[in-house]
Amino acid sequence: MGTGDIALPSFQALLDSDHIYEVVGLFTQPDKRVGRKQLMTPPAIKVLAEKHGVPVWQPDRLRKSAELEVIDDLAADVIVVMAYGQILPKRVIEAPSIACINLHASLLPKYRGASCIQGAIDAGDADTGISVMHVAPALDEGDVILQHRITIEPSHTGGVVHDLLAECAPAALLEGLENLVNGTAERQVQDSETSSYAPKLMREDGELDWNMSAKEIERRVRAYDPWPGTSTTFLEAKGKQQGKQKRLKIFPQITVEAEMTGKPGEVIELSKNGLVIACGEGSVRCIHIQPEGSARMTAEQFAAGGRIQVGDILGL
Repeated sequence: MGTGDIALPSFQALLDSDHIYEVVGLFTQPDKRVGRKQLMTPPAIKVLAEKHGVPVWQPDRLRKSAELEVIDDLAADVIVVMAYGQILPKRVIEAPSIACINLHASLLPKYRGASCIQGAIDAGDADTGISVMHVAPALDEGDVILQHRITIEPSHTGGVVHDLLAECAPAALLEGLENLVNGTAERQVQDSETSSYAPKLMREDGELDWNMSAKEIERRVRAYDPWPGTSTTFLEAKGKQQGKQKRLKIFPQITVEAEMTGKPGEVIELSKNGLVIACGEGSVRCIHIQPEGSARMTAEQFAAGGRIQVGDILGL
C-alpha cells in the first residue's frame, strides 16, 4: 500500500525478491490531474505494478470501499505500507496473518506525521532514518521492529534526504520481513513522552518569519525544498506595479552571516554577491531567488532590475 515516490525502491525490492515473496496486489491513491494541461496521471508505483502484472486497486476511501473485501480475499501474510496517504481501518490492520507494517521516514518516536523529513532538517538533527513498525490505529504510534539510520549533512535539502531515505528503505524492509517470517522481530514500544508531531505542510507554511534566527531560517529553506518551498514578500520599487506587494521565492543554498545585523526582514545588501536579509539573530545571504511573475534568477540579476532597495523591509 503506497503512493509517494519514496515507496518505489521498496516496492521494486519486493518485486525483485519474487523467489521469496509474492506480491499479490497494490493499493494506491486514484490517478490525479497534473500539470497545466491537467492530464490524468497515475502514481508511478501503479505504472511499476502494472509492468510486473501486479493487480492494482485505487479506492478513494478505503474505509467505505468494496476493496475491503478484496483485502480479505487476498489472504496476505504481510501488508507493507509506505506513503500510502490514507488512514487504515482496524479491519485492514488485522487482515494479514503475520503483520501489517509501515515504513516511516523518521527515527520514531520523533516526527510522527506527514512532514517527518522536513521536521528532522528543520530541527537541525544530525541524522534521521527509516523505522519499520507495526501499524496501529493511532498515527505512527505502533511498536518499532527496527530502524536504519542515515546522516543529514549541512547541505542536505528535503529533496535530498527524501531520496536518501528512499534508497535506505529497501534494506530495512527486507530485514524486517525476514525477522517477521522467522519469528525474531522485536517490538519496541514507543516512548510517547519523547515523541513529536510533524503535521502535513501546506504552501502557506513556507512563508518565512524573519524574527527567526539566521540559523533557523537557513535550515527552514533547506528543509522545505522542494515542498512547500519558502518565500517572503516585497514591495515593488519601480514601474507600473510600484508599491504593490509581490512574492519572492528563496531557494537553497543560503549562508548564515552571523556578524551582519539589522531589523528583521531588512535588506542590508543587494549585489553580485547575493541578497542579504537580516533575521532576528544574524542575517542570511541568498543567491537564487524568484520574484513573482519572473523566472528563477540570481540575486545579481534581481539587483539589476531595481525592484527592491537596500533598507527595504521584506515580509511586511
